[in-house]
Amino acid sequence: MIVEMRTYTLALGSTARYFALYSEKGLALQKRILGHLVGYYSVEVGGLNQVIHLWAYDSFEDRAKRRAALWADPDWQAYGREMSSLVIKQENQLLSPAPFFKVPDPA
Repeated sequence: MIVEMRTYTLALGSTARYFALYSEKGLALQKRILGHLVGYYSVEVGGLNQVIHLWAYDSFEDRAKRRAALWADPDWQAYGREMSSLVIKQENQLLSPAPFFKVPDPA
């Protein structure tokens, strides 16, 4: 299993709008296609105006297949165009859980 951590740096003051748009249009699409949401957070101390979300996958290949399916979805493409003005920067990391850690069940 791998966990992808995505960090989005948002335009100043746009976190509430980001969360509203995501909960209305993006969350259900991602949960349906990506499947295993581990967590979704906003940063309170440190790099502000950031949102971090974690998604678990069976393998790198599983991730690639699911991400391709997400971007092939016309509703996701429309959502991405609407969201793009809020996101200034995106960072992705693929994480391997420690041998003693069990990734939590989907959120």
